Amino acid sequence: MPNSPNGPDTPDSLNGPDTPNGPDTPDVSAPRLSVAVLGPGGVGGLLAALLSRSGHRVLCLAGEETAHTLRTTGIHVRSPLFGDFTAPVEADTALREPVDACLVTVKATALDAALTRIPPAALGDALLVPFLNGVEHPALLRARYAPDRVAPSVIRVESTRTAPGLVEHTSPFAEIDLTGAKVPRPRLEALAEALIAAGPATRVLDDETTTLWAKMAFLAPLALLTTRYALPLGEARTRHREELASLVAETAAVSRACGAPVDPARALARYDAFPPATKSSMQRDAEAGRPLELDAIGGALLRAADRHGVPVPVTARIVRELREAGR
Repeated sequence: MPNSPNGPDTPDSLNGPDTPNGPDTPDVSAPRLSVAVLGPGGVGGLLAALLSRSGHRVLCLAGEETAHTLRTTGIHVRSPLFGDFTAPVEADTALREPVDACLVTVKATALDAALTRIPPAALGDALLVPFLNGVEHPALLRARYAPDRVAPSVIRVESTRTAPGLVEHTSPFAEIDLTGAKVPRPRLEALAEALIAAGPATRVLDDETTTLWAKMAFLAPLALLTTRYALPLGEARTRHREELASLVAETAAVSRACGAPVDPARALARYDAFPPATKSSMQRDAEAGRPLELDAIGGALLRAADRHGVPVPVTARIVRELREAGR
């Protein structure tokens, strides 16, 4: 559910992280970082505001109109977990100066165009931290930027941009897993320390493949089924139970073939624990007439299945039906 740079991302549980700092008492003991955020939407805007409130320098990268709004008004967040607050941010249309890290929080469908805002020379030694759905984007980013600075990561949150500079964070959690097979561990730990102090529960994990596929294995069945039938999760998991179970089993098989074991029974139990009204971000995009991340999710799953010779008939049919419907 990912997501979304965004809409909801696939939370692991319904329990939010502990936040010892509280909504109004940010911890500023961590070293001050300079962080760029490419795509200050639901996810990017939330992280930008939290990091700014925690005392870090934040530069949002967006179109001229959005950048002007953010420079003028900052980012206002409404959140049951982090409170109601407004945080000042800097904003520009492109990265022009050194930063410690650049968070990439755009949709997969907008990635190519958005990356023009981050010239490789300007990024330099900074960490590039994509919070994107799917599993294929790390290779694309490592071909363009320094491979040992690309840190593919995962966020589980439900957060939506309702207007430029306005973010509604509705989930009682915000959880981040930072990874990066070639990234120096101290760089990841420094960013994790800043994120934890800002609010989100954050871990540094060693296995990049397992981390990305853990999200993919949960996200793909949810996104494909709810979007195909235009139903919230509660109805989809009841009326189309057999298809959901097949999607989960097929995705788990592909994940295992890629080196990331997934338990189908646990995945089904997690779907059953979610509120019935839950919608995937792909479904929300379909409802709003926005481009879908179908290729980044369903397409990537089919390509991985083909590479490893794993049969995925139900997944292939639903992806085909969504494509035929113009999705």
